[in-house]
This record gives sequence, structure tokens and C-alpha cells, in this order.
Amino acid sequence: MKKLLLLFLVVLCSCQSDKKENSSPKAQPNPEENLPPQPYFTDIQINDVKLEEPTFGEWLDTHIEKGQSFKQFIKTPHIVPSKEENIIYLKPIGKFNSVQLKQIELVRQYLQIFFQLETKVLENVSNDIIPNNARRIGDVGQEQFLAGYILTDVLKEEETHNGIALMAITEKDLYPKPEWNYVFGLASYRDKIAVSSIYRMQQEADFNLCLDRLLKICSHEIGHMFGLHHCINANCVMNGTNSMPETDRHFIRLCSLCQRKLNSGFKYDNKKRLVELEKFFKENNLAEGIELMKKDLKRIQ
Repeated sequence: MKKLLLLFLVVLCSCQSDKKENSSPKAQPNPEENLPPQPYFTDIQINDVKLEEPTFGEWLDTHIEKGQSFKQFIKTPHIVPSKEENIIYLKPIGKFNSVQLKQIELVRQYLQIFFQLETKVLENVSNDIIPNNARRIGDVGQEQFLAGYILTDVLKEEETHNGIALMAITEKDLYPKPEWNYVFGLASYRDKIAVSSIYRMQQEADFNLCLDRLLKICSHEIGHMFGLHHCINANCVMNGTNSMPETDRHFIRLCSLCQRKLNSGFKYDNKKRLVELEKFFKENNLAEGIELMKKDLKRIQ
């Protein structure tokens, strides 16, 4: 049973494999390390919702995690935007229908707001870019791509202008190794590249639920690229997850601690970010996101 649970591992959980490899960039001294948090972060902390005790099979039931304090985050090597690296790129792979293309564009818009960094979608490429030796037929007859091949043989070869993170989004299902049924995604944080699949997001899901899942998965995964570890302090988009239902239970919001970590290197306007997120959620009828942003905005008025 434990082995089967691992098969649900989404992009949200794939950060484990590269921790030992991530020896660069080097951590830089940060004057904020010993400073108290800004009023913004203490004001919204009241809206953090404590995680409930994990039930059988959930991420924290099957994984022991110590969490990451602000000081630990500052001392951990991670990338921060610069004049040379400040654009997030998405690379679609496959033949997407009009609904899927709309969702990818909305993911782009959302990531641009979430990280307050310009986000671009690269030209779509055909599934033909994946050779036969990196394909297989899955357990229910679906075609699958080897996720690691996309990282090492497709994305690492991609040249981007001022890129700080690159994520592929595939039409087809993914698998990480022969003995696994599937994964939702895989990443290499050292190389600042990742791949996620839209395939399972849409199964038995309406447009908004699929979009909500994609927004959570993509923002979580790119959050890891910027040094955020799994959050164990509150219900947060950086929580680890073992399954899609568990992902659905996690908030799309970054908790106050994770927001403080992200903002320490980015220096964006926190209120501006909240206002733009609320607007995005309203325009796309994402009720949970609207309420979460309203609560944070109310605390800082």
C-alpha cells in the first residue's frame, strides 16, 4: 500500500531527488536574517491555518519533515532574480486543445502575478520531440513520456533569454522510471528546470478544478526552485502531497512564513501582489482564492 501511495507523487513532491546535488548557487549573507519580520507578515499571520494531524497515507504520515525556518531559508543556497535572470518560461509539449491552451495561458498569467516576475510561454513543440525509447504505454492504455528524458534531453538544451526558471507542460502522461505507474511531474532544482503533465489534472475535473490544480502544482514547483522547502507550519501551497485529493485540500495561498521567504529575495510590493491575485481569482471564478486574498487584504488595510 505504501508503494502505491508513492505513485501519486506530484510535482509538489519531486524536490527530494536533487537536494544533495544542489551545491550551487552559494548562499549569500542576508541582512534580514536577524531582523524581525515586517509588519505585513505579522499582520497576515493570523490568517494562517494550522495543519491538521495527517491521516493515513497523507504526505506527513509517510514522510518525516523538519520544516524550514526563515533563518534556515536564508542560509540555504537558492536562486534570486537578477538583471541577468528574471524571466520564468513555460514550454508546452504536445497537441493541446483550445481548453488546454487557455489553461496554459492562465497559468502564465498567474505565475507572473504570484512571483511578480515576467512569465512567457515558449513556442509549442510536437510530441515527436520524444523518441520511442522514452515512451511507453501505461496501465490503462495511455501513452506516457519518460519525465527524466524531458529534463535532460529537451529542457537542458533550451536556450532562454534572461531565464531564471523553465517548466515544460506536457499533453501526455508522465512516468519517472519503469517500475512506477506515473508521476504528475519531475524537477531538477539545480538546473532550474521541471516538467509537469496536464493529463491527469483534467480527469474527472471541471475547468476551474483543473485550473486550480495546475496553479497549485506550478507555483509550488517553481517555489522550490527559489529555495522554498515543504511547509509544515500551516495549510499552504508549499505543503507536500501524496495524492490529488490531498492537493485539492491544500490552500492555493502561501502562508505568512513562506511569503516572507519569497519576498526576502524578490523585494516586490506585497499589497500589490495580493490585489493582483484577488483580481485574477475573481476573473476566473476561483472562490477559495478570492476568500483567502480578501482575508489577507483586510488584515493590512
